[in-house]
Amino acid sequence: MTKKKITMEEMKNSLIAMCERAKIAAHQLSLLNSHVKNESIEGMAEALERDSQEIIEANQKDLKSGAKKGLSAAMLDRLEVTEKRIRAMADGLRLVASLEDPVGRNLSTTNRPNGLVINKISVPIGVICIIYESRPNVTADSAGLCVKAGNAVILRGGSESIHTNTAIAHILNRAGIRSGLPEGCIQLVPWIDRKAVDMLLKMDSYIDLVIPRGGESLIRTVVVQSTIPVIKHYKGVCHTFIDEKCNLDMAAKIVINAKCQRPGVCNAMETLLIHQNIAPRFAGMIGKMLIGKGVELRSDPAFQKYVPSAKLASEEDWSAEYLDLVLSVKIVPDLQSAIEHINSYGSKHSDAIVTDIRENADRFLKEVDSSTVYVNASTRFTDGGEFGMGAEIGISTDKLHARGPMGLQELTIYKYVVYGSGQCRE
Repeated sequence: MTKKKITMEEMKNSLIAMCERAKIAAHQLSLLNSHVKNESIEGMAEALERDSQEIIEANQKDLKSGAKKGLSAAMLDRLEVTEKRIRAMADGLRLVASLEDPVGRNLSTTNRPNGLVINKISVPIGVICIIYESRPNVTADSAGLCVKAGNAVILRGGSESIHTNTAIAHILNRAGIRSGLPEGCIQLVPWIDRKAVDMLLKMDSYIDLVIPRGGESLIRTVVVQSTIPVIKHYKGVCHTFIDEKCNLDMAAKIVINAKCQRPGVCNAMETLLIHQNIAPRFAGMIGKMLIGKGVELRSDPAFQKYVPSAKLASEEDWSAEYLDLVLSVKIVPDLQSAIEHINSYGSKHSDAIVTDIRENADRFLKEVDSSTVYVNASTRFTDGGEFGMGAEIGISTDKLHARGPMGLQELTIYKYVVYGSGQCRE
């Protein structure tokens, strides 16, 4: 039987109904104690593992569809769900449940001369809309984090993962309601039509915050169209700078890990910068290792002298987020040049220096304007789980409200609670 095509008016009315349910649920969630929220999230984790076959069967439909559409190997990797990845989703939820409740914290207390006591208290944001692409684990991560922080969440995944996201959301929703969560606290938009997103982005009477996760074009579209505040998670053009004095074996391991361990994610390295003084010992070696891992190299002429098979980089390459086994490489004269390159071409995501010189490390940390900066470590660690936050809602490249991996605390706001004894302002 053919499914009746929904009209734009019907879609709009359905989205309004979703938003209304979410707003009611957000209020109810804000009143729940930590025990109920934690038990619910634990129940979600158990349900994911128990019903894993339902998720994997749905995921197979998306993978077959993605392969037919010609999605890259890296994109298919982001899309694929395995038993191991389902266990990782469940473990992430359990870690979220084990963390301190971010709601109701007393952030500060001020005692005024007139006797007023002013407390700054953390509270949920309310209704959060998350628009994302490809990676189905975002569905579970977002639901768990938002529930723990007392927020209702409206999820809108990409068309390429619609079957997988639907299966995960249904499982989470069933488990949550069984455990005492209000209906409407976890909802997934069931339509892949982009007009649904356009409509959601105008529903500022219901939605308090939009968080887009995905390609740069998606995020820019959301920012332009939304009448709701947006926390941006722009592309990850991450750099690693190999300084003139460093442990070459360590540097090689960091470079290979940052580029090759999982190239299709936002914290993978996209540009390698090498100090000219260490290039004679390092450039040829690392070029051979990267090529051996299947990496396509795009470089400046200086690096080509050491690795002739490298393609000449274009100006666009220096700001490209490849999300694949492609790497731009440049030899720079000094630390200052490396910092200037990163601040000019980077996306303020994650950048690293490999060095034995403490002064250079300190300067790099201070002058590179990114959400996360590293000394002698891979950029692949920029992740809520690796930072001890449990799952993450994304990596914010904004400078307002939240920056870097967004965990529970970043999903709360605050209000002032003022106690008086009859004070009136003169």
